[in-house]
Amino acid sequence: MNEITSAQLKSMSVSQLNALCDDLREKINSTVNSNGGHLSSNLGMVELTVALHYVFNFSKDKLIFDVGHQCYTHKLLTGRFNNFNTLRKEGGISGFPKREESAYDSYNTGHAGTSISAALGMAKARDLNGEDYEIIAVIGDGSFNNGLVYEAFNSVRALNSRVLIILNDNGMSISPTVGSMHEYLEDLSFDASDESKNSDRAKLFKKFGLEYDGVYDGNDLAKMIERLQIVKQQLKTSSVILHVNTVKGKGYAFCEEHPEQTHGVLADGEDRVNVQYSHILGETLTKMAEENKKIVAVTAAMTSSLGLDKFFDKFPERAIDVGICEEHASILCASMACCGLKPYYAVYSTFLQRSFDEIIIDICSQNLPVTICIDRAGVSGSDGETHQGVFDLSFLSSVPNLTVAVPKDTCEFAAMLKASVNFNGPLAIRYPKDGKRTFNTSDDSCFKGWEYLIKGDKKYVILACGERCVSIAFSAVGKLKQAGINVSLINARTIKPLDRAMLNSLSEQYIITVEDNVLAGGFGSAVCTYFCDSDKKIKPFAYTDEFIEQGEVDSLIKKHGVSAENIVKYIIENENR
Repeated sequence: MNEITSAQLKSMSVSQLNALCDDLREKINSTVNSNGGHLSSNLGMVELTVALHYVFNFSKDKLIFDVGHQCYTHKLLTGRFNNFNTLRKEGGISGFPKREESAYDSYNTGHAGTSISAALGMAKARDLNGEDYEIIAVIGDGSFNNGLVYEAFNSVRALNSRVLIILNDNGMSISPTVGSMHEYLEDLSFDASDESKNSDRAKLFKKFGLEYDGVYDGNDLAKMIERLQIVKQQLKTSSVILHVNTVKGKGYAFCEEHPEQTHGVLADGEDRVNVQYSHILGETLTKMAEENKKIVAVTAAMTSSLGLDKFFDKFPERAIDVGICEEHASILCASMACCGLKPYYAVYSTFLQRSFDEIIIDICSQNLPVTICIDRAGVSGSDGETHQGVFDLSFLSSVPNLTVAVPKDTCEFAAMLKASVNFNGPLAIRYPKDGKRTFNTSDDSCFKGWEYLIKGDKKYVILACGERCVSIAFSAVGKLKQAGINVSLINARTIKPLDRAMLNSLSEQYIITVEDNVLAGGFGSAVCTYFCDSDKKIKPFAYTDEFIEQGEVDSLIKKHGVSAENIVKYIIENENR
């Protein structure tokens, strides 16, 4: 297949466009299976995206993808076909819309629910600037659960601008879509042939200032071109919401039958052997729930990704998926804890950021025994800037009453989960995706302060937090030992509070901290502050003040300054002064 640009496809027939869709789908499938990425969501969007490019002119018009999981066809049609093989690779094409990458990417996305607000803001700017172009937001039914959507709806009339919102309804976010809004959309889809009933049900959108049009088959290219041409005329006088149904994974039987498993696909050769922390969470929490009927599990539309499938199957009455509503999940946990339950809120680090206010006010200011299990903490790799979990240590460390724990391996993580049952206050446990069982850890030791892993010559000590950093520190200690320098290593398994007794007992003059987090406000910053009035020499190894791009995890960690080589270099240079 040769590159076809957005401009070229406007002269193609419907049959030629359908053939193009087949070729684009094959290109996406082969690339994602090689590089990793979001497969089923992109396969379902091929026809709709081609129709959008046929009807609109995106050298002028603006296209905003909510989250961005579904933007691959758009990228292939806008000058990125020939280097699409670099998708999600370091220095290559992003897996999400990125303004820095192309003028055709009008707004950077990566988290759910932002597209309609962004579209309205762009429409207001267009109107104030006296310009003339169309603005289209494409949002899935999973994102449609997010509260930001309804905050944006409340502004449609007030802003008095015109936008097109395309609701891509495939019944899925990552996990199957849940909630009353999903049921409402299902009712609209079910009654699509009954115009009077459908029109009555769609009055909700009318109240927000949106003309509703639907429901149509989003994988029917000819129908999509026809409807978009009609809607384009409607946009001259009003904002429109176009409701379409698509099949997630369209065109590949396995993807259609298993859309959740093929939402995110690993790259060829990517390590599938290491135990994932999510597996430990699901296995351990399920066993705990068998013994303790107060335990409940909460997730925001990511049940399987967070390892909670078995828990949800075994304890459906104590398993809650709120959809893509992280703030709501936090308050739900707080209120259940108020009434004597023991909630466990599992969430990716990058999405936990959305809950910051609720963590402060609802969970921590009330000092409630909610345990937050923070998956994909630290550098997360090829999803890039919007998904790196490198801020949670910083923003959580500022919150009173909250204990922040970082296990050194999967065994200690399981021990922390078991000990958390009797932990009477807010607790956050953060961990990366992949892990190993390296040490034996007793169930009652993990919240009783830090531990020495290696004792050296009392000149240098490394304080490492989390499995990755402990591994990096072990490597550094081994290299230094070969150079005749014996360095102590401490597992700093609670970041907040710091182990003051251990810090006060340190006789080492040089203290090195290692964390999988940004420097500002993180572990190293806390240790530096603690020793600000002493003569100790503190050297933190953490990420600098910049967003971390996409790439391989180990490569990115080293590139951004956290490595055994850098630690060794610092100590040897200090010895040679």
